[in-house]
Amino acid sequence: MYFPDLTSYWIEFAAIATLHFFAVASPGPDFAVVLKQSISYGRRSAMYTSVGVGAGILVHVAYSLLGIGILIKTTPWLFQVFAYAAAAYLAYLGWGAIRSKPQPINIDEVEKTNRSPDAAITNKKSFLIGFVTNGLNPKATLFFLTVFAVAVSPQTPIQVKLIYGIYLAIATGLWFCFLSYLMGGTKLRSLLQRHGYIFDRIMGVILILLAANLIFNT
Repeated sequence: MYFPDLTSYWIEFAAIATLHFFAVASPGPDFAVVLKQSISYGRRSAMYTSVGVGAGILVHVAYSLLGIGILIKTTPWLFQVFAYAAAAYLAYLGWGAIRSKPQPINIDEVEKTNRSPDAAITNKKSFLIGFVTNGLNPKATLFFLTVFAVAVSPQTPIQVKLIYGIYLAIATGLWFCFLSYLMGGTKLRSLLQRHGYIFDRIMGVILILLAANLIFNT
């Protein structure tokens, strides 16, 4: 099996990595969901959600490599379906957060939630929340359509494009895991959870606004 010399693609890779850094660092649905998971359920849940976000990148890599990205780009109604599905999911998460109610909490309970495998949300569900959020994220779709149409040469072998995609998935997951680690600290989380239901409601409003933004800008 032929495998191309990667040394000739460093400039292309550097351009992709730079674009990705600015894209992943800008606030969006992925950041909002990871932040909510971190405060609501703790560092462990946020980590699994972050891994799910990174894995969701592979969805965009797959359709880009299969040429489906071109179909999406040239079929406006199909892109709208993606956008509306993402908006509905974000609105669903936002509505659940808005309905959050006050509940007593102390630092011991926070620590128990961070450690316990029987916490309020399973690892699988946390992962799926991140995976679905990114997989349906039109922002990620636009990023990949742009990258594979502009930054990546049509002559770049599919093996190299696959390496790019794997890098983007890993880098995205690591970035959000890092944020999860910072935001999921017991002291910070305890401080925020003193009025956690207010924070949840604010995050709920933000998620619904993101959903509305997707609808009105699609």
